[in-house]
Amino acid sequence: MKYRYFSIGEYPQSGTPERGLFTLNEADLPELDDGQVRVRNTWLSVDPYMRGRMSGVATYIDPFALDAPLEGAAVGEVIASRDERFQEGDRVVHMGGWRDIAQLPGDALQPLPDIDVPPQAFLGVLGMPGMTAWTGLNVIASMNDGDNVLVSAAGGAVGSLAVQLAKAKGGTVVGIAGTQAKRDWLEARGVVAVDYRDKDAATLTADLQAACPEGFDVYYENVGGVCLEAALNTLRVGARIAVCGMIAHYNDETPVPGPSNLAMMVIRRARMQGFIVFEHWERYPHFLEEVGPLVSAGRIDYEETIVEGLENTPDAFLDLFQGANQGKMLVRL
Repeated sequence: MKYRYFSIGEYPQSGTPERGLFTLNEADLPELDDGQVRVRNTWLSVDPYMRGRMSGVATYIDPFALDAPLEGAAVGEVIASRDERFQEGDRVVHMGGWRDIAQLPGDALQPLPDIDVPPQAFLGVLGMPGMTAWTGLNVIASMNDGDNVLVSAAGGAVGSLAVQLAKAKGGTVVGIAGTQAKRDWLEARGVVAVDYRDKDAATLTADLQAACPEGFDVYYENVGGVCLEAALNTLRVGARIAVCGMIAHYNDETPVPGPSNLAMMVIRRARMQGFIVFEHWERYPHFLEEVGPLVSAGRIDYEETIVEGLENTPDAFLDLFQGANQGKMLVRL
């Protein structure tokens, strides 16, 4: 059996990767070994963190191997198995994305949880992005009832759940988003939406202060840059900042200076902590227990931007850095 997969032949050191970096290959799958499972992928995830894996530098995760299948979260259906835990027809989630068929050890697969949602939800609102939102607010930022919460990239896969979880705590929630469609979506859910495009830190600070004059107890950081500088100006005493990403800097070609107002961390006695969600994955069952029923019942909304076809996976990935996704960016095979 043949399969198709994307690879890269070099590491782009800076700047947004070019579309030509990605090569679509075709190869024969080897025979299944004992303990292996073959999965026909139906949904692929592309995520901003993948840009770091294209740098050739090991950070909290190894870089992609050159001229080998790229990796990412995927959902699919078992089509052959030599692992007694999996049978043909089982639906699973795994990290063998960027390809149409994945052949993996059984230990690398997880059965889809028994929750009444579409399967691709386990790549978004009930997958890594959703778990990231929940972890940042509850574990890292210790969000309390009545906290005022600010979320950057609030229309994305992580931010759009973070604002809804924060709203349930009863405080003022403000979301920073770069398109009118995203801001409309936020406003319809009781979130005060603020535009950051083409604004300097002083202007964005004024807009955030107008949106929440009392200031913020929690800031959920996805972006960095001007968003972080403005957020620091609007903290309350004892504020907590959870940092899950800084997408504004992923494609920088030269080093950029940090915020000019880090002294606000001292003035407001604030705490800022970065985190990697996979280091908290033992809490995933707790997350599913809490959030899964809310999604199934329609009490948590989520958006998906769907790109059709394996051949368009790189385009979906690159569009993330243009803010083209409303909610989770997915590729449907």
